Amino acid sequence: MLALTTTNIAWLLLLVITAGFIVYAVLNIRQSRAELGSEIELAPNRKEYYDDETLEGSRLERVQLLGVLLLVVVVIGLPVYWVLEPGRQAGAVEAQEEIFTEWGRRLFAPTAEGGFNCAGCHGGYAGGGGEAAWNVTDAKTGEVEAVNWKAPALDTIFYRFDEDEVRFILVYGRPFSPMSPWGVEGGGPMNDQQIDTLISYLWSIQVEREDCGVGEDDPRSCPSGHLPTDMQDDIETRARQLVADGTYASYGEALFNLDLGSGAYSCARCHTPGWSWGDPGVTGQGGFGWNLTGGKANTVFPNEDDMIDFISNGSVYGAKYGVQGQGSGRMPGFGALLTDEQLTAVVEYVRGL
Repeated sequence: MLALTTTNIAWLLLLVITAGFIVYAVLNIRQSRAELGSEIELAPNRKEYYDDETLEGSRLERVQLLGVLLLVVVVIGLPVYWVLEPGRQAGAVEAQEEIFTEWGRRLFAPTAEGGFNCAGCHGGYAGGGGEAAWNVTDAKTGEVEAVNWKAPALDTIFYRFDEDEVRFILVYGRPFSPMSPWGVEGGGPMNDQQIDTLISYLWSIQVEREDCGVGEDDPRSCPSGHLPTDMQDDIETRARQLVADGTYASYGEALFNLDLGSGAYSCARCHTPGWSWGDPGVTGQGGFGWNLTGGKANTVFPNEDDMIDFISNGSVYGAKYGVQGQGSGRMPGFGALLTDEQLTAVVEYVRGL
C-alpha cells in the first residue's frame, strides 16, 4: 500500500512538471515578437536591464523566495524519500512475486486452458490432491493395466520438502509414475525460469501454518509452524475410523496407509507397491521408497528416537542418518504434518513389520 502511494505521488509530480513545462513553452512563444530586422531592438544583451533598485529589491526577493522554496523541497523531500524507499522496494519485490505467481499459475493450469495440466492431476488450482490416468506394466508377465494413480496434494508440499527438493522433483519427475520430468535437464519442456515461476505458484497455495514462532512472518513457510488444528483433527478422525471399521488393525497402521490428500500424509504411497493405484501388495515391501519389512528399519535405526527424528525431518541430500545411511532428499519430513503421538505410532508400527 505504501509503495503504491509512493508510485502515485511520483506520477503526479511528473505530470505537474510536464504541465509546467508546456505552460512555460506556450507563454514563451506567445511573448516572442516577430523579426523586425534590428539586432539592437531584438537582442536580449542589447536591451536596457533592470536598475540597481529593482535588482536589489523585488527581483532579489523573488529569487531568494524561490531558493527558500527549493530548499524546503529538498529538506522535506529527501527524508520522505528515505523513509518511503524501503516500502517502495518491498512493494516492487512483492509485485514481481505476484507476476511470477501468475505466470506459474498459467503453467499449472489444465491442458484445456493452455497449461501443463498440473491442476488436472493434483486436484485443481488449489492442489488438494487428485488422480492421474496411468498404465502399469507387470514386470513378470508384461501385462498392461490402465489405472487411476493417486496424485498427492500439493498444498502441503513445502511441509514435506524444501524448495531445492521440490525443484528436483519438478525437473526430473518421479520415475515409474505419472509424474513426468518437466525441466529441460530432465528431458521436459520447461526452462529454469518456468520452473521458478511454478514453484512461486506452489508457494502461493500452501496451507497456512499455525503456531509460527517470533519473527516468522510468513505462515506459509514458518519452520516452527504445523498443520492447522482442523486438518490435524481430520487426520486423527480418519485414522481412528479406519481402525474402528476394521480396515486396519492398529492406529499406526492406519496412519501408515492414510488416504487423505491422495496419500500426501501416507508412508504406503512410496513404501507399499501398488498402493498408489488401489492394488496394494505386501505392506512396506518397498516401491519408490525402500523395503521396510524384515526388521530393516530396526537395523538402520537401532534407536527408536533416531527413527522418529528422521521421519519428522526427512532425509537431507548427502547427510548421514541411522546406521550407514546417506540421505537422497527423496524421503519427505512429516513433523509439520503429524503430531508427536502420530509419529510415534507410525514408527512403532514400522518397527514391527
